[in-house]
Amino acid sequence: MSERRRTTRDQDDQGSQDDKEGHIPSARPVPDAAPAPAPAPAAAAATAARAAAPSGARRSVGLLVTLILGGLTAVPPLSMDMYLPALPAVTDSLHASAATVQLTLTACLAGMALGQLVVGPMSDKWGRRRPLLAGLLVYIVATAVCAFAPTIELLVVFRLLQGLAGAAAIVIARAVARDLFDGVAMARFFSTLMLISGVAPIIAPLIGGQVLRITDWRGVFYILTAVGIVLTVIVWRLLPETLPPERRNNGGTVEALRTMRGLLADRVFTGYMLAGGFAFAALFAYVAASPFVIQEIYGASPQTYSILFGVNSIGLVAVGQLNGKILVGRVSMDKVLMTGLAIITAASAALLLMATGVFGEVGLVPIAVGLFVLMSAMSLCLPNTNALALMRTRHAAGSASALLGTSSFLVGAIASPLVGVAGEHTAVPMAVVQLVCALVAIGCFMGLCRPWRRQADLKGADS
Repeated sequence: MSERRRTTRDQDDQGSQDDKEGHIPSARPVPDAAPAPAPAPAAAAATAARAAAPSGARRSVGLLVTLILGGLTAVPPLSMDMYLPALPAVTDSLHASAATVQLTLTACLAGMALGQLVVGPMSDKWGRRRPLLAGLLVYIVATAVCAFAPTIELLVVFRLLQGLAGAAAIVIARAVARDLFDGVAMARFFSTLMLISGVAPIIAPLIGGQVLRITDWRGVFYILTAVGIVLTVIVWRLLPETLPPERRNNGGTVEALRTMRGLLADRVFTGYMLAGGFAFAALFAYVAASPFVIQEIYGASPQTYSILFGVNSIGLVAVGQLNGKILVGRVSMDKVLMTGLAIITAASAALLLMATGVFGEVGLVPIAVGLFVLMSAMSLCLPNTNALALMRTRHAAGSASALLGTSSFLVGAIASPLVGVAGEHTAVPMAVVQLVCALVAIGCFMGLCRPWRRQADLKGADS
């Protein structure tokens, strides 16, 4: 059997060996002779629209849904990254310490983690549109209140509520993608979403830096409120329901908890979930610490920091397209994931050596290069962990998406305050957190997913 055929079979059978040990069956493509319960490429109104329209119209419908989902996945980076250049200004304005102000990031991230556990099962029961619209409306109110917060305590509380509501956008965007795609197509779609949503991290700090030139940090929340309103109108008018009633889970809270327990009992699903979560935590350690590392330690202006953050986001997007357009379908997703984790580990180790002075006193450029490599390698990890995990379940995409998102945001929320434990004048805590998270991610991937066992099984079947 040719190498390309082996690779394709490896991707289609990611869970073949471990299905026996978990409760969740692998969502592999169904052979042509077997009847399928629902069309794989689309569902509900999207299916009807594409079937009835000519090819050009079908492409426009697909592009429209892709753009909407990309906009929804951009809500978290917009909520976090546009605010980053303003962190030192918030510290001065509300007379709070750097560690306390970083709690506003932690609160938003924790809200997004916990909110997904609620919204994910809700979307499996009631469909995707209603929970999404409700979450966006609450997001608008919470963001508007943040703009007028007179104290750091009130800002932390409403950043938590903003995160809880904003969770609807990201968890349902992933669930809709699972409704529409499967296997390699899903991995490619996640890479496409990274291209679209990756624009947000590029422009968000730039917008935030420019906002600080003409107004104070509260202007950032005015803009986020406007973004929430625009997204709500677009979703209400243009996003079709992708989960038809016959595929919904009509159980209550007990059934939702049982479903999540079954997902977590699948060792391979849990391995991908934890590997992606700790990789995301390494990324968020950078998000939380970089404003102080770049601006306070290395003396860069908010505008310079915004430019550097944008360059790193360009690397994230570019490698994401390399993953989606070239690697997926040609190289095993497990191999790509392992490569990404190895690069993140190497970049984190280099940053730690520079921060501790092993190479002497280094300037901004070497630190920026290390952060660029780390950020770019995230595109080899995050889309593939999501796709590999979601491939193992079709019947509970909302709950699976919630667990994936919650693990990522919860571990990230824990990592956020750790990067500031030694104050704002050293980059050592950031590098330590990144390195530890990368090593734990590799341990979870190798210890729970055990990709070499599937490779051995495939070679044995071919011989």
